[in-house]
Amino acid sequence: MRFVGSWKRRALALAVAATACTLGGGIVAGPAQAATCSDVEVVFARGSGELPGLGITGGPFVNAVKQNLPGKTVASYAVNYAADYAQTSAGPGATDMTRHVKATAAACPNTKFVLGGYSQGASVTDISIGIPTFLGVGETIPKELAPRVAAVVVFGNPLALTAGKITTASPLYGPKAKEYCNLGDPVCASGFNFFAHIMYGFDGSAADGGKFAASKVLALK
Repeated sequence: MRFVGSWKRRALALAVAATACTLGGGIVAGPAQAATCSDVEVVFARGSGELPGLGITGGPFVNAVKQNLPGKTVASYAVNYAADYAQTSAGPGATDMTRHVKATAAACPNTKFVLGGYSQGASVTDISIGIPTFLGVGETIPKELAPRVAAVVVFGNPLALTAGKITTASPLYGPKAKEYCNLGDPVCASGFNFFAHIMYGFDGSAADGGKFAASKVLALK
């Protein structure tokens, strides 16, 4: 089963891209990387059609993580992948996410990670943590690094269209995962409300997700 028809997918991607442009460059800024090791790094994959950067959901999410971790240094990395309209780049995106986590973990032994993604970016995250999807394959984070991943937070995850959830599909990451899917969202709820899909950064979901992620970071030994 295709998760949306081709016309629906293109319309949704264009809506996301148009929203990102309307809201200004601050939300679609390029990747932020720390010059030195941070206490926490948020690794986030944007949605289809968005300009390179954290995107309309990742930006507010990263800000929320920072706001809920006073006294800790928090860096962010925007996954470097095409985020194409055709939904074929999730596998390469997962490989980039995985390689970045591995490289940072090796260079910064005390850094903890928060992983996340929006729309196709959620599929990037699924693949990176070892959950099979219908949107491609890519490299996965080694199991020995799983304890350093404090939280996994996704928004509008296409995995839900096949009755899948990170919380149930991954024994390793499920207990520290949270997923957001708005009613009517065509990407995760088989709906027809395109606006439901582009509101995660503005309806409180990203803020709540950031609070959840921060709580998991604080609970990590």
